[in-house]
Amino acid sequence: MAEEMVIFTRTYDFISWLLPLTESFPRSQRFVVTQRLQNAALDFQELLIEANAERGAHRMEKLKSADAELRKVRLYLRLGQKWDWIKEGQYRHASAMVAEIGKLLGGWKKVS
Repeated sequence: MAEEMVIFTRTYDFISWLLPLTESFPRSQRFVVTQRLQNAALDFQELLIEANAERGAHRMEKLKSADAELRKVRLYLRLGQKWDWIKEGQYRHASAMVAEIGKLLGGWKKVS
């Protein structure tokens, strides 16, 4: 399925951009918000991989879990922007990437 390939690529690109960005977050938050953001993004990618290996109800379960992880990513990005850890331009870029990934995920859920 073409959407699957695109979502994998976009997610990889997002994580490749995000992880170095989080290294500039305050050291005091490294094991709290920073870790949760990184984990949510990586868990999202892993759930996509797992969903791709499944069919039927099992696939939909993985996709729903992936959707929940993507919502966490959005939350932590908003917090990072609110606390000035993420610049406005970086936040717009991240939001656009996450929005595209979310649309791809929604399309995958519809056809599954």
